[in-house]
Amino acid sequence: LSQLPGWSLRPDGSIVIATGNDDALGLYRCTPYNSYGTAGESRPTRVLLKDPPAFTVRPKEEYFQEVGRELVIPCVAHGDPPPTITWVKVGSVGKSSAQVDGNSSLILHPLIKEQHGVWECTATNQVASVTTATSVHVLGTSPHAVTNVSVLPLLLAANISWEPGFDGGYFQRFSVWYTPLVRHPPRAHHDWVSLSVPAGAQHLLVENLQPDTSYQFSVLAQNKLGSGPFSQIVTSVPRGFPVTTVPPEPPAMTVHVFLSPPRALTANETVRGVLLRWDPPARASVALSGYALELRQDKGGWEVLERSIAGTDTQVLVPGLIKDAFYEFRLVAFAGSYISDPSNTVNVSTAGMEVYPSRTQLPELLPQPVLAGVIGGICFLSVAVIFSTMAACIMNRRRAARVRKRRQDPPLVFSP
Repeated sequence: LSQLPGWSLRPDGSIVIATGNDDALGLYRCTPYNSYGTAGESRPTRVLLKDPPAFTVRPKEEYFQEVGRELVIPCVAHGDPPPTITWVKVGSVGKSSAQVDGNSSLILHPLIKEQHGVWECTATNQVASVTTATSVHVLGTSPHAVTNVSVLPLLLAANISWEPGFDGGYFQRFSVWYTPLVRHPPRAHHDWVSLSVPAGAQHLLVENLQPDTSYQFSVLAQNKLGSGPFSQIVTSVPRGFPVTTVPPEPPAMTVHVFLSPPRALTANETVRGVLLRWDPPARASVALSGYALELRQDKGGWEVLERSIAGTDTQVLVPGLIKDAFYEFRLVAFAGSYISDPSNTVNVSTAGMEVYPSRTQLPELLPQPVLAGVIGGICFLSVAVIFSTMAACIMNRRRAARVRKRRQDPPLVFSP
C-alpha cells in the first residue's frame, strides 16, 4: 500500500482510497491472521468505478408566471448508471400536484398559489445524489402570510415586528390584530382590535395595553385582490414577560440586544418654540435608526408627538405650545425593531411666555360652542350697525326733501 499514493490501512483492517482511479479497479480479498495463524482469506469483492450524477441543464434561479397558466422548468443530469430525476417543493406536506415529463422537466399546469416557493431537483444513482433549487413566484394572487412574527414586551405596550411574505405581484399593506386573554370573558367570543401599519413599515408599536394581562397578536397582509392568511398567533404579556407562541414551540435562542435610552435631555425656550437637545444612547449593540418624542400635558397621558426623528439628530424644535400650560417631554430610541426605555423627563411651563398656539390648536384654547357664540355675536352686531346707518341716511334724505318742497311752494295770502 505504501507504493500507492493516497492509499492507507485503518486499524480495523479497512482500506482507504483517497482518490478513485483506474488503479483501484479489480478484485480484493482480506486475510485475517494473528500469532496462531489464519483461518483463510475472505470472499472476493470487486471494485468498479462509476460516475456520480452531474447536471447538464439546470433550472434558472427564479421563475415568474401568472396564476392559472403553465410553467415548465427543465432539469437534466447524466451519470453512470443514468440517474433518476425527482422534484419536490421545499416545506410541502403530502404529495405535490406537480408533474414530470419524459425530459425530467417540472410541469406546473395550471399554476396555483400553493405552488409558490422553492422547488428542488434531485438526481440520484448508485454512486451519489446531487440537488439544485429554483424559486417559483406565482403572480396575480392575494398576499402570502408573513413570517417570523416577534413581540417585544414593553411597559404597557408591545413592539410587533415581522418579515413580509410574497405580495402576489401587487403592493401590499399590513395590519396588526390583537386581543386580551381573560379567564372569564363577558361574551362567548372576545373581539380583536386591528391597527393599520404605515406603508413600507415592518413593525408597529401597540400602546395603552393593560398591565399583567396576556395579549394575542397576529399580522394580516392585504393587496388589491384581497387578504392573505393571518400569521401565527404570538402571545405576550407587557412588563417584560417572555414571549411564547401558540401552539407552543421549543424556546428559541435568546439574543441579547443592548439599547440604552437617550441621555441628558434638556429644554430651552427660543423665539420659535421650545428647543430640545440630548445625547445619543451610551450603549447600542445594533445600529441606531431613529427617535420618537413623547409628551404629556398637565399630568395627562403620554402621547407620541413625533416618531420619525432621524438617528443622527440630537435636537428638535417644538413650536405651537399652548400658553399657560405645563408640559413634560421624553425620548425613546429605535434600533431596527427594538425600542429603548424612555430618557429622563424635562418639564416646560409656558406660564407668562410669549407663546401662541398654532392654527390647529385653536379649538383647544376656545371650545367650539363658545367660539360659535362669539362669531355669531360679532356678525349680529355688524348687521345691526349697517341697518342703523342705512335707516339714518333714509330719514335724513326724507327730511331734506320736505324742506326743499316748503321753500318752493308760494306763500298763502289772506284778504279781508
